[in-house]
Amino acid sequence: MASSKVVFITGANYGIGYETAKAFYQDPKPYHVLVGARSPEKGEAAIQKLQEECPEAKNTLELVLVDLESDESIEKAYEHIQASPGRLDWLINNAGVSHDPDWTRGKMSLRDCFTKAYDVNVTGTHIVTCNLMPLLLKSSDPRLIFVAGLSQVTQAAEKYFPTPAQPAGWPKKVDFETIGYRCSKTALTMLMLDWNHKLQADGVKVWSVGPGFLRTGLGNMEDSPIAKLAGHPSIGANVIKSVAEGERDADVGKIVGKDGLIPI
Repeated sequence: MASSKVVFITGANYGIGYETAKAFYQDPKPYHVLVGARSPEKGEAAIQKLQEECPEAKNTLELVLVDLESDESIEKAYEHIQASPGRLDWLINNAGVSHDPDWTRGKMSLRDCFTKAYDVNVTGTHIVTCNLMPLLLKSSDPRLIFVAGLSQVTQAAEKYFPTPAQPAGWPKKVDFETIGYRCSKTALTMLMLDWNHKLQADGVKVWSVGPGFLRTGLGNMEDSPIAKLAGHPSIGANVIKSVAEGERDADVGKIVGKDGLIPI
């Protein structure tokens, strides 16, 4: 354990988070992977699946319960990690939600769609980072990664994927709505820039990673025609792992994608 890098991945029981946990777990280098999940059932199921899919893995997995909508849950996650293993080397803020489909299906108000996205993707992520920072500062190689989404303003201005051009008139009918999610993830980029600025003297390396348009399960939109065009979440996991392992140290404070830097 002493020689292993301790990696905490929030939202690690599915999608990109799960594939990121898998990438570290099956790596020949020593890692202790803290699998963040909201419920014990989903977290334990993810760990069991990882062990079944990677029977030759030599690294270790540990479930850490954390709900980004609950300050009490976040505090308990801190206490769990403080008790054992006692430090963090790399914090990967992956957990996120999208409630745009709930709004378009009439299951949620527009206000709640946005508020809940910001609560998890921005506020909850910020509170987790604040709470866990003392543990991260114990590391000799502290690294902090935020997982961005379809959030880059420059790219959206040039090509507004995945929403096609809309005909005149109101209301607009968008089959694959993403605006609440995208706005929250754009705010997450500001959060990354702020943490990078504030941690300059502490030696913590900070990035955002743009994983690309991948199948993540967000919003339960897997059956959408556009969602079926998405890539496998392991693509994003490989980018996250490469950043954590030092391949993009020259790009601290920026958004890193699989094909290079992504304009903010």
